[in-house]
Amino acid sequence: MKVQVDLQNQTQIFEVDKVARQAAGAALLRIGKTVLLATVARDPEPVSEDFLPLTVQYIEKQYAVGRIPGGYIKRETKPGDFETLTSRIIDRSLRPLFPKGYTYPTQITVLVLSADETTDLQTAALNAASAALYLSDIPVNYNVYGVRVGCCDGELKLNPSLEELENSTLDLYLAGHKDELLMIEMRSLPTSDNIGTLSLADSFIDLPQISQNMNEFSESRILEAINLGAKAIEEASAKYEAAFAPYKKADANIALRSEVHNQAVYEHIKNSYASEVAIAINQMAKSERASELNIIANKILASDIARIENWTSEEISNALDKYKRKVVREQIINEGLRADGRRLDEVRPISIETNILPCAHGSCLFTRGQTQALVVATLGGDNDAQLSEMLHKKGAVPERFMFNYNFPGFSVGEASMIKAPGRRELGHGNLAKRALYPSIDLASPYTIRLVSEILESNGSSSMASVCGGSLALRAAGINTVKLVAGVAMGLVFEGEKYAVLTDIMGLEDHDGDMDFKVAGTDEGITALQMDIKLGGIKEEVLKEALEQARLARIHILGLMQNADEQIVLNEDVLPKLELFSVDPSKIVDIIGQAGKTIKEIIEKWGVGIDLDRDKGEVKITGSDKSSVDGAKEHILEITQNSSSKGKPAPKFRADIHSFSIGERFKGVIKNKTAFGAFISLRDGMDGLLHISKIKGELKEGGIINVKIADIKNGKISLELCE
Repeated sequence: MKVQVDLQNQTQIFEVDKVARQAAGAALLRIGKTVLLATVARDPEPVSEDFLPLTVQYIEKQYAVGRIPGGYIKRETKPGDFETLTSRIIDRSLRPLFPKGYTYPTQITVLVLSADETTDLQTAALNAASAALYLSDIPVNYNVYGVRVGCCDGELKLNPSLEELENSTLDLYLAGHKDELLMIEMRSLPTSDNIGTLSLADSFIDLPQISQNMNEFSESRILEAINLGAKAIEEASAKYEAAFAPYKKADANIALRSEVHNQAVYEHIKNSYASEVAIAINQMAKSERASELNIIANKILASDIARIENWTSEEISNALDKYKRKVVREQIINEGLRADGRRLDEVRPISIETNILPCAHGSCLFTRGQTQALVVATLGGDNDAQLSEMLHKKGAVPERFMFNYNFPGFSVGEASMIKAPGRRELGHGNLAKRALYPSIDLASPYTIRLVSEILESNGSSSMASVCGGSLALRAAGINTVKLVAGVAMGLVFEGEKYAVLTDIMGLEDHDGDMDFKVAGTDEGITALQMDIKLGGIKEEVLKEALEQARLARIHILGLMQNADEQIVLNEDVLPKLELFSVDPSKIVDIIGQAGKTIKEIIEKWGVGIDLDRDKGEVKITGSDKSSVDGAKEHILEITQNSSSKGKPAPKFRADIHSFSIGERFKGVIKNKTAFGAFISLRDGMDGLLHISKIKGELKEGGIINVKIADIKNGKISLELCE
């Protein structure tokens, strides 16, 4: 059976009961040439614990793009970061749909079987998984739809293609059902503009001067984008429900775990242990652990009344948790105070120390209340970039900015071994990376790795990582565009009343109705993440929460600015770097026959050298300035005194007087660079057609009509002509 759904200029074809028919639910989704299989399977017996044992796996098959996996083992093994993060997005979007009391081990699997170069796999994967879950025999009566919103040329766009997303300034991902949003992920995407050219005395190349835009989004603009996505979700939900309802399986005979509630226990705690619970709540304001509550629960269990009434430990724990939650929420709603005595809009005390690690390139110890992150920056060269394979990309893609987040057990007082990072660690690190990425110079010559070690945690360690990471970059001598700060916000609803909480701690995250994390600069938001526990949220409430987050962010940025002004660089350990340009045709002389010349330079001066043949860029890194300078001087001598392949070097400046401004040519496009194209004129002379003057696509070897616009410092600048 085929189900076709037409949405936002996209045709989605679901095939039902064709494959994986022994699963509880399955759907084969086709979008263009992309094919995904989503399946849902469950165990027949529930677990004894009171929780939802849901696991989600998103797996990309390399054969989907006609590729054999790289590496020694020629099969898919450990999931990549993109697969893990996509699995997490699906989990966060679908978990709220399961009925309360459902405790059957459930596995949702999404396999990418075929992938074209235009389909957004994250939205397709969520929609396929949602369809499979809705069609299954599990009592889930809602479908979820995922949508992405971009901003191209200043206009908001639903479900942009991957090519459009690369040129977008916004990446907003939403998931929801009808008029209820369940999950939001947002980041701003930086862009750069040419503001002129810079002529180098030792080079015939005009280097572009770049101005980078972080493209932060204002709170009002974010709300506009969210509303656009929410309308698309509402439309899609109705179409999904109408299309899938006839094919939904009958609910299986599934027993839902009934809520354990003993009102007598609750009243006993309220009458006899109110003061002790208040003390326990105060302790939980200082730690994410519920140790004090466990002590009270054990005390009640050992009491005479518990033995006489045959109260179970589960009844006591549930009643105690309900009473604690009621006390915390009523104090917030009715008194405007929180468990640690703060006002609703008050940020916890902050302390900042930079470069406390003398042998690290840059470090920052950021402490906010009982949350503490030690963020360390390390700078490297091109060879230090993380290489990863993406289905939509050919070959390995270098990642030159990395953010690793680690959450050891001791940060919350647990005696546990430090293990490999899980989905939570990858998710938090990815959020911090997305928040900071727009502030890093796109043309930075360094590969940058940030590592956040969470030393203490009681709420929003990811946002502490953002703040610490922004300052760790500055402490390593990286001149970021602006400082970036982050804060975690919460919401509590009781009837018609609600309260917005700034800088929430673990207790408020657990007992609140929604938490969202907002990061950005003094001019706008660079990253946002939101998980909503309620059925929905009104626009005016979200608007108020975002404004309160903005004020908190401004406060934190002021403290960070003071810390930034006091940074003392670890000059002795910072790597030294020289970046300069030469004639691209001379790169081969720097390399030498079979790499002999460049190897000799590296060995003699003990430096690292990265060459860009297209741009003619030379990057030299080393731990000693004199060695870097010596290597640079030697390379410049090679380019000035040698010629490529034994031929006379082009006399760029010697014949310059035979050319005049306004002279026209049918030139050959010799080679393209990031800042323009070199056009062959005559007598071995080339001119530069700057990227700002190029219209349309240029192909090397093609013919183009140009005229000389300027002759300066021995260099010819060109412009197009009819």
